[in-house]
Amino acid sequence: MTRMWPPGGGTRRPLAPRVAVPREPVDPARIGRRVVRRRAKGMNAGAVAAALEEARFDARQASRHEDLADDVRGQAELAEWERLAQLLATAPSGTVYSPDADDAVRAELVADAAAASAREAELREAARIAARADELQALRELSTLQQTEPRTGDEAARDELTRRAGGYVQADVDAWLAHALATHRGHYRDPAAREEAAGLLTPPVLAHAALLAELARLVPDAVVDQLAFAARLATAEPEAAGTLAVFLARARPEAR
Repeated sequence: MTRMWPPGGGTRRPLAPRVAVPREPVDPARIGRRVVRRRAKGMNAGAVAAALEEARFDARQASRHEDLADDVRGQAELAEWERLAQLLATAPSGTVYSPDADDAVRAELVADAAAASAREAELREAARIAARADELQALRELSTLQQTEPRTGDEAARDELTRRAGGYVQADVDAWLAHALATHRGHYRDPAAREEAAGLLTPPVLAHAALLAELARLVPDAVVDQLAFAARLATAEPEAAGTLAVFLARARPEAR
């Protein structure tokens, strides 16, 4: 019998809100560098040198005030003026600063693009996990979860359901995954997926799966309800359940 979630809940729960779009963290140092580059655009070596002296003066003034001593943006602006001054000092006479020709700017743009791509990938994955968690929640409410084959990534959906429940253990989802892992259902048909599960599922789920697999070998015609004790044992004493599974495996004729 599928357990209701959370305990005592019998009505359909609304779907959890989708994950918010991750925002790029504020970086005062980066802001400072960009401000300097905008100001420096079109400046020659003399103009940049003058701006550098002004920035150094501002830094000395700020150092006298305790609340400005750790001004990250101000320090970054000074460092950027120093870099641009050195850049133009070694450039041909008459060269003016152009961010488009600055190798450091180009490198930052490449890094920014990579970071943005990574954030988008994280968002897509979070949305996929949230949608699958919604689906699993609907299946458990329809009492059809146990007949559903697990898919790649369902371990993360299980964690999402646990997060939504404030850490409440998803006993029915855990039992579903343990049975699937023990019987090699769904994506667990792939040995690589079963091996990966060792780092994705909790010790009680893994111990439950191992114990179920050995019990099924000992009593092939056992039904799920007859093995309910395995879940209780794995939840209460996962290490002992795992040890028992190893012991039972040794008892198989082919293991002798």
